[in-house]
Amino acid sequence: MEKEKTKILEISKTEYIIFLGAAVLPFLFFNSFYIQGLLIFIMMWVMLGNSWNLLAGYTGQVSFGHAAYFGIGAYAAALPYFHYKISPWWGLLYGGLAAVILGYLLGILVFKLRGPYFALGTLATGEILRLVFGEEEWLTNGHNGILYTTTWVSKYPYYFIALALAILSILSVKMVMKSKAGFYFLSIREDEDAAAALGINTKKYKNISMAISTFWAGTAGAFYMIYMGFIDPEVVFALHNISIITILIGIIGGVGTIWGPAIGALVMVFVQELFRSAIFGLAPHWVSGLHALIFGLLVITVILYLPGGILGDWDLIANKFKFSKRMRSSS
Repeated sequence: MEKEKTKILEISKTEYIIFLGAAVLPFLFFNSFYIQGLLIFIMMWVMLGNSWNLLAGYTGQVSFGHAAYFGIGAYAAALPYFHYKISPWWGLLYGGLAAVILGYLLGILVFKLRGPYFALGTLATGEILRLVFGEEEWLTNGHNGILYTTTWVSKYPYYFIALALAILSILSVKMVMKSKAGFYFLSIREDEDAAAALGINTKKYKNISMAISTFWAGTAGAFYMIYMGFIDPEVVFALHNISIITILIGIIGGVGTIWGPAIGALVMVFVQELFRSAIFGLAPHWVSGLHALIFGLLVITVILYLPGGILGDWDLIANKFKFSKRMRSSS
């Protein structure tokens, strides 16, 4: 039993090097608040990407509503501060829990659905919450949002907190996928009816997957509130800026892979900022509005040529690179 637990908790040397490199990274850009801020957002997106990947990539329950859990986590941190002046930092403890409760209640309804109907059910939840939180000013301050004076000017503390949370999200997914529950998740993804026929309690394990997934989405939302110091329903419940970007991170990095969301987050944040800054000020201003189009083209390219994502089809990428290298050397 102890040997089995050790295997589940095993971290490779490569992963240790990556974690160490990530810890050193912000010091390489100590003069740039801008780049440090991007690194913080990458870590936040790693959390969100991992949360979606566990539910959709490993369990086969494709969600279009992760903005709902992200937003609930953000408001779980913000509302106690708004009404009772309780520090939003407590949201790191109960933001994820609030999202888990929402996910469980939602699961009672949407897990009766499958395929596109499940996806539409989750999408509708996020949109409903956006409307409700925007209209109920007595509770949420509506579209005026909630403002909080951030704790530190320096970005280092936020980065290391985000890094710790991102690492924990990666390790939690890795651990659960090496356990019996992970095997059941994959069985449900491949054929839910066959899994049920083999005696797997599919409802139970879908709820477990939902709980872990929503916990990290809610924690990411709570961290966003703490770091940014301001939220409103249009920001934290945004379909296009939260749910869709989360899905794109999973698709580009590699659905159903441990490190795919981390790679996807790195690519998406880089591409997004590249175009929002109009290629660092060297291109015309109108280029900054093309980031959504570029995302779409990037996803189409990945689906057509790398259906497994960057990490899922890494062998294919490596083989093509080696082949082109040989061609150059021979010519």
